[in-house]
Amino acid sequence: MRKLNYKLIISDFDGTLINDNQQILPTVRTAIENYVECGGIFAVCTGRMTCCILPRVRELGLKGLVVAYQGTVIADIESGKILKNGGINSEGVAEICRNIKELGHPVNVYSSDDLYTDIPKDNVYLQRYERIVGIDAKHVDGDIAEFVLKNGLFCQKVAILIAHEEQAAVFNELKRRLGKKYDVTCSAKVLIEVSPLNDNKGTAVKYLANKFGIPIEKAVAAGDNLNDLPMIKAAGVGVAVGNAIDVLKNAADFIAVTNNEGAIAQIIEKFGFLD
Repeated sequence: MRKLNYKLIISDFDGTLINDNQQILPTVRTAIENYVECGGIFAVCTGRMTCCILPRVRELGLKGLVVAYQGTVIADIESGKILKNGGINSEGVAEICRNIKELGHPVNVYSSDDLYTDIPKDNVYLQRYERIVGIDAKHVDGDIAEFVLKNGLFCQKVAILIAHEEQAAVFNELKRRLGKKYDVTCSAKVLIEVSPLNDNKGTAVKYLANKFGIPIEKAVAAGDNLNDLPMIKAAGVGVAVGNAIDVLKNAADFIAVTNNEGAIAQIIEKFGFLD
């Protein structure tokens, strides 16, 4: 059995652990299995909903904890029990929704295992998003901010599905409006997400390290997008995969191959073992 070097490796999911076809490459699967068999702890930290990521990490045979909703929710993989459930109250969610609507965009609101949207059901981009995450959105007629308030929804995040060419301008404006009260970030080229301030992937990495009794400097974190920045800064070694945005690459300690080339397998081999 090989000796471990870094005992905790934490990976983003989309764009990092899986390839562009939403698949876990066989080489990656084998590398994770070998690392875990030697006593390493491999964890997934994603912006996906809890109910959407649990089946995927169970498919990998992982046990222990999984982080969802950008770090806001932490769950036990086997039981599905929620150990940490952060979020934003209905008044805050309504405020975010109003700001997004003022900018002329539809809204996705995430409350535990439910996704509410005012995007029309026949919208092809929404349908594609539903297929990727594996959940059917619940359509809201009328003012979505009022819907949130009326139902007293406690939400883990609010998101915009947006054309990539519009993303930067809308992100900057939302950051200007809401950045002092909420975390405004991006997890993909077509998403802008707003979640609780200071409750992100970086705080999740610290939580996991503490939970498993591993010094944070012996943790490796890998990702591809802006929402992964707090995570790679918090870990002892921060890794950007080859397809990551430049901001992440500039902050990383190491740049791996792309997600389509098995980045996580490379990261496990380089940092996971002493020999």
